[in-house]
Amino acid sequence: MEEGDRVKAVCRGVVYEGILMPSTSEYVVLKLDNGYNIGIRPERVELLEKRHPASEERRVLVRREGLPEVSILSTGGTIASKVDYRTGAVSPKFDAQDIVEAIPEMGELANFNARVVFSILSENMQPSHWVKLASAVYEEIDGGADGVLIAHGTDTMAYTAAALSFMLCTPVPVVLVGAQRSADRPSSDSAMNALCATRVAVSDIAEVSVVMHGTTSDDHCLVHRGCKVRKMHTSRRDAFRSINAFPIASVSYPELELKVLSSHRRRGEAKLELHERLEERCALIKYTPGAPSELLDFYVDRGYRGIVIEGTGLGHVGSHWIPSIQRATEEGVLVVITSQCLFGRVCDRVYDNGRDMLRAGVIEGEDMLPEVALVKLMWLLGNYPPEEARRLVRMNLRGEIEEETRGEWYFPQPL
Repeated sequence: MEEGDRVKAVCRGVVYEGILMPSTSEYVVLKLDNGYNIGIRPERVELLEKRHPASEERRVLVRREGLPEVSILSTGGTIASKVDYRTGAVSPKFDAQDIVEAIPEMGELANFNARVVFSILSENMQPSHWVKLASAVYEEIDGGADGVLIAHGTDTMAYTAAALSFMLCTPVPVVLVGAQRSADRPSSDSAMNALCATRVAVSDIAEVSVVMHGTTSDDHCLVHRGCKVRKMHTSRRDAFRSINAFPIASVSYPELELKVLSSHRRRGEAKLELHERLEERCALIKYTPGAPSELLDFYVDRGYRGIVIEGTGLGHVGSHWIPSIQRATEEGVLVVITSQCLFGRVCDRVYDNGRDMLRAGVIEGEDMLPEVALVKLMWLLGNYPPEEARRLVRMNLRGEIEEETRGEWYFPQPL
């Protein structure tokens, strides 16, 4: 018997069937049909069927006259992954065409052009990947795409969404979609997410957005603005939430009816533009009680041009950090303060430390998420002179800053 063979095992009168997976112990590991793994003694295992070698034949995607043209760009991640029976791990294996073939209902909404930009897990995503992806999106839209769908891993999807929000001005929808659970698991969210994301890709919402499950049930997805969204749970299917903002829309399932929840830029209102330069010498630092101010000095000494501090409460650090902040700003480093609280807006004019921070040259990050402030700072310093970048930090450019601080925390369903 070999890894990937279909086998069965009988234990205490119960028959288990599944796929033989790699094992690092004396037990045999079976992936059951319900998606879970069990370990069992090898003498109980019988071969049912040998693994069939993967076919190289590809289906031709059927094109229907009159449907919108959507480009699906694959970057990897769980939505484009399956179990690798050599290692037992989930790894990127599908390309964009595989996704469309696996979910044929997508073909009822649009015609697709499939393209692999790269195939990596999202924790391996780097700013250089954002630049390449932004250029690929620009090329697809410039080539006539009515919408762009990006298959992406969930762990850093919010970073990529923020980066694309600043780097691209788009007249059509650009939708990032992922999955918390791979397609070979019965509880997978990949098919529903992909269908709802396709619905958004052919809609009137001409912004960079993230589309993922709205609840743990298969009832609707939420459409989050690319620079106002965060992954809030490690494994739940409804892990993504809009922070300090309402989602743009919801998409019911299986009806795929789109309901607008907040204002958005409409299709055709903007002219296609690409500003892909990034200044990678920017850092995000989390302030904690007792953290040494040398953390700031470390980045200043190494020539970093921008620092985002994730401060406490309204946006504060200990008084022992203020001299290092002043030194950084005097040396031309832009220092932006955000809050660890996520919900709400920073305000450094209430307490003494905050006022001293402002005098030292810190820039208030308003209600931006810390990671969004980091990406925005990288983009501003890559495209504007320092003084203009300083002015633009506090300006709402892509919907990353809300005009008003909401008095409530908005969760469509409790986490």
